[in-house]
Amino acid sequence: MLNVRRLLLLTEATERGSLTAAAQALGMTTSAASQQMSLLEQEAGQPLIERLPRGIRPTPPGAALAERGRAIRRELRAAQADLDSFAALDQGTLRLGSFPTASASLLPLALTRFRRRHAGIRIEVRAGVLAELREMLHTGEVEQGLLWDYEWNRLDDSSLALTHLLDDPTVLVVPADSPLRTHPAARLSDLADQEWIIRADNHPVADVLRRSCRQAGFEPRIAYSSHDYQEAQAMVAAGLGIALAPRLALTSRRSDVRLLPFASDVPAPTRRILLARAATRPATPPAQAMARVLRTVAQRFTAPDLHRTQLGAVRRG
Repeated sequence: MLNVRRLLLLTEATERGSLTAAAQALGMTTSAASQQMSLLEQEAGQPLIERLPRGIRPTPPGAALAERGRAIRRELRAAQADLDSFAALDQGTLRLGSFPTASASLLPLALTRFRRRHAGIRIEVRAGVLAELREMLHTGEVEQGLLWDYEWNRLDDSSLALTHLLDDPTVLVVPADSPLRTHPAARLSDLADQEWIIRADNHPVADVLRRSCRQAGFEPRIAYSSHDYQEAQAMVAAGLGIALAPRLALTSRRSDVRLLPFASDVPAPTRRILLARAATRPATPPAQAMARVLRTVAQRFTAPDLHRTQLGAVRRG
């Protein structure tokens, strides 16, 4: 049977391109790492790495074995996370994952409420994009994660237990003095001649805009690509164009823009905000308590009062 520690050494060396770097990461000397790699190759019965003037390169068998090592490393980390989850409530740690929109809206209120009730629990929050958050959940780096999806990219992962917190509708962002502000509800088909502010770097909301406009029968004309929602609001306020955004991303709305709801018969995308954990690991008491807090806080962000607060300025505009 292959030695697991040596297999993990191969995985590290393949990822880092160097036995020296892998040895440092695993707390070994370079000579010890070289000896262990030679022993692994003896166990495997064939060469696993090519030693280059600078670093190493895996052979085809070595690359295949390193991929197995990544799966084993993930499971070992998950096993350690299982052990760590038995920490006492009064001195434990709750590790959460989140994405920027949730971190600027739902999460702060939830953290404040949780700390008031469970002051002894240390909370760590890791931020990331969707793929990163899912990997953190699988490896146990975080115990719970706030995730999102749309109808066309539903999270289909049986290894995650998902709790639906709220639906986050898409709204139209227009300048405060825009003639559109007097419309009771927006229709995308009436906006084909508009210039648009889009999110940059293949952001999911850029996909939302293009999908929505194409469904309405036109290709959006892009005037500006923004890197965050405050920047997008500023460009809208300046009259450069209009934008689509999830309502939850605009809880800090500028006074010089207005948010328009879409007509009820318009298929405007709505994203789901989800709380996730690894399905194979039962939720610890701190995680259960945080889930209860998040469900309560989510109700505030779906309440009619919030909807009127955010969108009521349209009619006053």
